[in-house]
Amino acid sequence: MAQPGFKLSLKGRALRLLSQREHSRAELVRKLSPHEEVPGELAQALDELQAKGFIDETRVLESVLNHRAPKLGNGRIKQELQAKGLAPAAVAQAMLDLKDSEFARAQGVWQKKFGAPAADANERAKHYRFLLTRGFSAEVVRKVVQQSGTPEEDFDS
Repeated sequence: MAQPGFKLSLKGRALRLLSQREHSRAELVRKLSPHEEVPGELAQALDELQAKGFIDETRVLESVLNHRAPKLGNGRIKQELQAKGLAPAAVAQAMLDLKDSEFARAQGVWQKKFGAPAADANERAKHYRFLLTRGFSAEVVRKVVQQSGTPEEDFDS
């Protein structure tokens, strides 16, 4: 914690944020721009940190994928990566890499939360909503709930 009367530099603030988790340059700009007193000071500090390897977009991307992919669907992960201001090409490549594993990840999330087939239409709807809010595609959610033991003809009810 900073001492009373002691003001942390922009670089110090950035390092503090980076010590907690990986941040993209866009996130740091958003968080630190209110503290910038001299125009250009923030860009210079971030340039120095990026040159030294403290800011690395690839590490941010990998961190999000490693921490969030087991629990979330591709929709939510894509949204988080875009919110971090990562390059669209990098986000698109990450989504391609995750596409094949979405069904297995959705099954794992469903199994951990429910573990048993839905007993009725209301419970089945609950299963659907749960997986959809975690960013899994409607097609993947349908397959997971369907394979959980619920008869296919019940889906029309």
